[in-house]
Amino acid sequence: MLNIQDIFTTQLTRLQSNAYYQKTMVLPQLQRWAIFVGIFMLSQIIVFGGLYIVFGKIVVIGFFASILAGLATGLGALPVLFFRDISNNTLNAMLGLAAGVMLAATSFALIVPGVEFGNALWPDKGLWVVAAGMLLGALFLHFTDEKLPHLHFNELSDAKVETLQKLSLFIIAITIHNFPEGMSVGVSFGSGDIKNGIVLATAIGIQNIPEGLAVALPLVGLGYNKWKAIGIATLTGLVEPVGGLLGITMVTVFAPILPIAMGFAAGAMLFVISEEIIPETHASGRSRIATFSLMIGFIIMLALEELLG
Repeated sequence: MLNIQDIFTTQLTRLQSNAYYQKTMVLPQLQRWAIFVGIFMLSQIIVFGGLYIVFGKIVVIGFFASILAGLATGLGALPVLFFRDISNNTLNAMLGLAAGVMLAATSFALIVPGVEFGNALWPDKGLWVVAAGMLLGALFLHFTDEKLPHLHFNELSDAKVETLQKLSLFIIAITIHNFPEGMSVGVSFGSGDIKNGIVLATAIGIQNIPEGLAVALPLVGLGYNKWKAIGIATLTGLVEPVGGLLGITMVTVFAPILPIAMGFAAGAMLFVISEEIIPETHASGRSRIATFSLMIGFIIMLALEELLG
C-alpha cells in the first residue's frame, strides 16, 4: 500500500545524499538562501518564458492562475499552526461554502460558455456536445475512484484518522480530484475568456482551503511537525498546475475540442461536489449550516461573475 511518509523519507534521503546539496548546505545561511531563491527564480523564468514563446500570453496567465489555486491548499492548512482541531460545524460551513462556489463556477464559467462555443462550431448542437463531455468527465472520475485505492471525505470519522495508512488513502483522494480541477482552470483560460478563467480559478482556490485543512489537521494529530503537515497539504494542491497546463495547451492547440473539454471539466467537478463534498457536510446528520453556506458560496460567485462582467 502506498505510504506518504515512506515516499517523503525516500525523496528526502536522496536529496540529502546529493553532492551539490551537501556543498550548498555548508554555506552561510544568507548565501544558502540566495542560491535557493536564485534557482527557483531561474526555473520560473525558464518555465513561464518557454510557455510564452510557444503558446502566448493566455497560457502563461492560465498556468499561473492554476498554481495560485493549487497553493490555496497550503493557505487552508495554516490554521494548524494555532489549532490542533476544529469543530464539525466550522468544517461543514467551509465545505458547504466551497460546494456553492464550485457549483456556480461550474455553471457560469464552464457549462454556459461551453454551450456557446459548441453552438459556434456546430449550430444548435452545443448543448449535446457539452453534455457528452460532462458524462465523460464524470465517468473518468468514477473509474479513477474504482481503480485507485483511496479514502473518501465521508469515510473519515469527525475529520480525524487513527493511522497514517488511512490518512495516506485520503491524501491520494484529494490529489486525484485536484487534477481535473486544475484542468478546468486551464480549459477555461484556454477559451480566451480571462474573466471566466479568473472566476473558476477563484472558485477552485476557495474550495481548496478546507481540503488543505482536512489534510493537515490529521497529520498534526498523528505527531507530524506542523510545517511539514502544511507542506504535505500544499503538495496535494500542486497537481493542479499540471492539470491546468494540460487543459490550456490542449484547447489552445486543438480549438475544436474546447466545448467537449469544458463539459469534461464541468462533469468532473460536479462529480466531486456530489460524491465528496456535500456528503461530507451531512455525514453526521442534517447540517443546516452547510446548506446555508452552500447558498452563500453560490451567491458570492454570482456577485463575482457580475462584477467581472
